[in-house]
Amino acid sequence: MAAFRTLRAISAEDAYANLALAEHTDRLDARDAAFATTLVAGTCRALGLYDAIIASAGGRPLSSLQPAVVDLLRLGAHQLLDLRVPAHAAVAATVNLARGAVGQRVTGVVNAILRKVAALDADGWAGRLRDERPDAEALLTRHPQWIIDAFAEVLPAAELPALLEADNAPPTPHLVVRPGLAEVSELGGTPLRWSPFGAVADGNPAELDAVREGRAGVQDEGSQLVAWALTRPDAPVGPWLDLCAGPGGKAALLAGIAAQVGTRLLASELQPHRAALVARALDAYPEPKPVVIAADGTRAAWPAKRFARVMLDAPCSGLGALRRRPEARWRRRPADVDDLVPLQHALLASAIAAARPGGLIAYVTCSPHRRETVEVVEAASGVRILDAASALPEVPDAARGPYLQLWPHRHGTDAMFLALLRKTGPTH
Repeated sequence: MAAFRTLRAISAEDAYANLALAEHTDRLDARDAAFATTLVAGTCRALGLYDAIIASAGGRPLSSLQPAVVDLLRLGAHQLLDLRVPAHAAVAATVNLARGAVGQRVTGVVNAILRKVAALDADGWAGRLRDERPDAEALLTRHPQWIIDAFAEVLPAAELPALLEADNAPPTPHLVVRPGLAEVSELGGTPLRWSPFGAVADGNPAELDAVREGRAGVQDEGSQLVAWALTRPDAPVGPWLDLCAGPGGKAALLAGIAAQVGTRLLASELQPHRAALVARALDAYPEPKPVVIAADGTRAAWPAKRFARVMLDAPCSGLGALRRRPEARWRRRPADVDDLVPLQHALLASAIAAARPGGLIAYVTCSPHRRETVEVVEAASGVRILDAASALPEVPDAARGPYLQLWPHRHGTDAMFLALLRKTGPTH
């Protein structure tokens, strides 16, 4: 029931899987919560594939079925085709769930369609879909074709299967300290490969003292690395700016490093509720605390040429975080990129205007899509593009021309893109 309610929130309300899961599994024991998480994440990851199978098995379009019934069938298909759940148990459990969650009247159609799904195994369905659908090969990778095409444009063809496979593997959570407030040794586990601020540890992060006290948090190593990269090349003396700081992970890391070198961070976030998350992430720092404001990054709430280092983690399609956000691959559309690109251009122009001459700007996206990355940076003016990969010489195979590009299959991180730019113009 927890998995079903989570999936309904994702399907009907555009909820984020991780937030909806936390809400609906908070009263379950650890084992049941883990199984509900497996059900939801796996179903979301293969949603397009399961929809094609359900439509084929039922001999009818999904639009002819009640939305709640579609979600029930998706959960059942995942148990039948991707988990080690016996067919009779998966069908019976889903029919019982249908009875309790929707009503007796839908149990017949759920039972009939799932029995037809169970008539073939995963390989059998792969063969049938190849005969029925021109998009079968994309569906079998659990990715829409347009996302595969976007990856193929910027990645060597030989690596594409490995990337798609890595996208389908649940990531191991990475922990990060707030510099100056905690030591990596407090996190337990194994230090991360390249970031000096984090570790991989088993168990629930919330049980660690450093996490409970706000002296550490959860953050993918890729996000740690691109924030660290901004701090490594030379830059003028002066305050730092995080232009789109929500939900606060990069700001929390930057604030600690800034304090260690004797300066302060201003963290800005458009949405007040996300600005509140940033403030919470920074709350453990002593006075004078980093400053957090709710402001539109395209309309500067600060003087021009004020900041020595500027972080712009631009709003993007999130195609680089499909491991952690399994629902995003079927929710996003090419039109979303069309809508985001003008905003990315405007925010980068604002970040450049905020930087001092000689100052550094980090343009970051959690997407490798060419239109959101290289094309945005190459259209900017008033800056010189630096060799971003050289700012992180510890990390192998990360150069994408003058930019840095991390990949799940190469680095075990989100596919973070980083451009490092130096503001040109007179310094006096």
